Amino acid sequence: MSSSAHEEINAIIDKELEEPVWDIASKVWGFAELGYREFKSSAIEQEALEKVGFEISDRGIGGCETSWIATHGSGSPVLGLLCEFDALPGLGNDLKPEQTPCPSGNTSGHGCGHNLIGTASIGAAIALKKYMEKNKVPGTLRVFGCPAEEMLNGKNYMSNAGAFKSLDVCLHNHPGPITTCLNFHSTASIDLWIEFHGKTAHAGVSPWEGRSALQAAEIFLVAANMMREHILPTARMHYIIEKGGAAVNVVPDYARVLFRYRDPSAENVREHVDWVKDIAKGAALATQTKSEVTNLGGIYDCIPNDAMAKHMMTIIEKEFPLTWTDEEQDYAKKIQKAVGKEEKGMATTVLPVPTGVEMGGSSDVGDVSWNVPTMGLVYSTWPLGIPPHHWGCVACHGMSIGRKGLHAAMKVLACTGIDYLTNPDLLKEAKEDFEKHTKGLTYKSLNETETPQLGVLEGSARSHYACCIHMAAEYFDAKYPDASAAIAASAYASKEVPSKKARRG
Repeated sequence: MSSSAHEEINAIIDKELEEPVWDIASKVWGFAELGYREFKSSAIEQEALEKVGFEISDRGIGGCETSWIATHGSGSPVLGLLCEFDALPGLGNDLKPEQTPCPSGNTSGHGCGHNLIGTASIGAAIALKKYMEKNKVPGTLRVFGCPAEEMLNGKNYMSNAGAFKSLDVCLHNHPGPITTCLNFHSTASIDLWIEFHGKTAHAGVSPWEGRSALQAAEIFLVAANMMREHILPTARMHYIIEKGGAAVNVVPDYARVLFRYRDPSAENVREHVDWVKDIAKGAALATQTKSEVTNLGGIYDCIPNDAMAKHMMTIIEKEFPLTWTDEEQDYAKKIQKAVGKEEKGMATTVLPVPTGVEMGGSSDVGDVSWNVPTMGLVYSTWPLGIPPHHWGCVACHGMSIGRKGLHAAMKVLACTGIDYLTNPDLLKEAKEDFEKHTKGLTYKSLNETETPQLGVLEGSARSHYACCIHMAAEYFDAKYPDASAAIAASAYASKEVPSKKARRG
């Protein structure tokens, strides 16, 4: 697409959208609603699109009450944009560079900047609609309201319901400490509840009358750990015992294990889940208890797309790195100082396109990427060295640092989008890269139900549900702690990064 199209789109964002979109982002920041409860956040983002002529449909698709699809235009190509809007528990914070309760009393906060993710996609979609109408550009825009990303559990159910099948390409975005393309391969994963039902009895007086559900859980975990010798080195298994009895002198009649299995291949995950289920049956037989396995939701691996990443990077480099004021850098350094990190402030460079990077984390964007060529950008909105799911991120996402990131991200998404709507060659390259990675395999959801089984993410559990997009931000921040483009470019040139495996458990 000509640079004039980009200039016109950017002018729309600068003159017409920056203020109203930031207003929505600020309100969503204040709502800070948890996954599957994002009623106000979902509604305000739908309203913003409906107000300018998008048609809202498929509310509740995939059994997710706060999900929706907004559509404008008709015919091909069809461009998708992903929105997210859920917050995290226990992270509510004031707009100060210190850990301070939110004045509203809300104890939840946007520690990963989902107040920016949804509004960046919405702003880009509105800018594209205005440009398409004025210049009579054919094609369809689809914006997707995706709940509960922090629980790795929204887009997978929407994908299973066919939400993304009609798209030609899909774009997404995520705040972070650095700026680059989200071009990496992640793991597929599945979460299972392994429950055992036994019989209670007094553990000292008549233990023979009981059947211990906790012992069944222990046998299950011993046997599951014996699997490790016989699974691929790329696979990972994690677990915690959530329930195991309430009194030491009572034979536990109920026990529950939360078990996660990961592997770069969704088919490998599917195969080994059957083995895990057999182990649960065996543990129940060994203890004369009963087992029950509940699939809490599975997600596919994220597929990279080198062609899309290469093109998106040409646009990222026009809008980033951002220029920070002395006050903003000082704000960032105060956060770093408060948590004992080196006071480097905000990133001032753009890292090159990552290629060949394997991430051990998982994201529900993976299910989208197996349905359609998908690419995203990660952009600097919190200080270097600060991890996601942190009060410092919450603070930044409600003030000028977050606003600058949002503004530039809108432009990257919109300009990338218009290129795919008007350049058949780019579309062809994206689809060829997609076919190369999917290798003719057909997407089949790892879910066993049509609606989500998980509840709201509570308490410390938020740290156990960090997606691979968060892990990618941490990986690149750790790999290039000075965020130096020169060092990064040198590392890529020497093939250091493509061969490095980022094993995150």
